[in-house]
Amino acid sequence: NNRSERSIKPFVIGRKNWLFANTPRGARASAITYSIIETAKENGLNPFQYLSYLFERLPNLDPTDGNALDQLLPWSDSLPPACRASK
Repeated sequence: NNRSERSIKPFVIGRKNWLFANTPRGARASAITYSIIETAKENGLNPFQYLSYLFERLPNLDPTDGNALDQLLPWSDSLPPACRASK
């Protein structure tokens, strides 16, 4: 239960910030960004390093290759060690 509560804490704190999302599209983009970052944290990744890795790889990704996308997911064992959070 504590782990669940800790994982939603940023959403609760961010609730007031989302009041200032000017459009539904902006609010959706913020929610997606929060979700990616929190999922990365829960999977033991450094969010900055993980996002940097994604931004390098995604432009060259073959959209028809589902396996290539699977390798970029936060729980993938094929992510480089640089994406892992230091303990």
